[in-house]
Amino acid sequence: MTGKTARGVLVALISVLWLVPTWLVVVNAFTPAEQYTGSPRWWFTSPGLFSNIRAAFDSAEVGQGLLNTLIYAVVGGVVAVLIAALAAFAVAVMPVRRPGLWFWFIFVGTVLPLQTFLSPLFTGYATTDLYDTQYGMVLIYVALTIPFAFFVNRNFMITVPKEISESAQLDGVNWLSMFLRIHLPLARNALLAAFIFQFTWIWNDLLFGITLSLSPNVRPVTATLADLSGNYGTVGPPVVLAGALVASVPTVVLFFVFQRFFVNSLKLTA
Repeated sequence: MTGKTARGVLVALISVLWLVPTWLVVVNAFTPAEQYTGSPRWWFTSPGLFSNIRAAFDSAEVGQGLLNTLIYAVVGGVVAVLIAALAAFAVAVMPVRRPGLWFWFIFVGTVLPLQTFLSPLFTGYATTDLYDTQYGMVLIYVALTIPFAFFVNRNFMITVPKEISESAQLDGVNWLSMFLRIHLPLARNALLAAFIFQFTWIWNDLLFGITLSLSPNVRPVTATLADLSGNYGTVGPPVVLAGALVASVPTVVLFFVFQRFFVNSLKLTA
């Protein structure tokens, strides 16, 4: 067996291992809740998906959770990427002192375990009335997603030839105009790649959703699904799986729509 064939077989096996849980989720989400016996099914029996989705939306307000998460993912992702682009421009293009130190000062936010932030965040949110508010959730998502977006944008901006900035300065362009008119359009690919990363992370977050929110009109969809399998455990696993299937659709669609563009963006920022 050649090395190329062995790699192909290995990739096929990994793909099968990844597809088996996905297949089980889809099949059991189609199983009517009243027909679920407690053992996972491996094949479709009857079309109960839409009744399960309806039960999930009625029992735990999954629709409101989806809307909340959409707000957090879009607003949080856009704001974080723009702030990160400004920071990357300052570190990579502007003549700041010790740019390497500033880089590590910002990027270290991706190294620390997120669990270390929970206790001080909960205390701070409770004392400042940010707890269980939509703007409080947007604020934490923006803060947590800036470091990685900064990393992606900074890696792109250091590849931009310095002659472009020097020519703009000779023409009397100030730093803000240079950022808005030159570097921001050039970094479009990096900005979108960073946004896709942050959108997906915010959409899938559960840790901060269950820690910093409580009300249905604030909680993200992952926390809502956790309530569905906990407080509303009588609805049955097929209902929970149907709700999870609906919640996963936006990120799957986003990936497939921007797949080629996303890969090219990562190559530019690597």
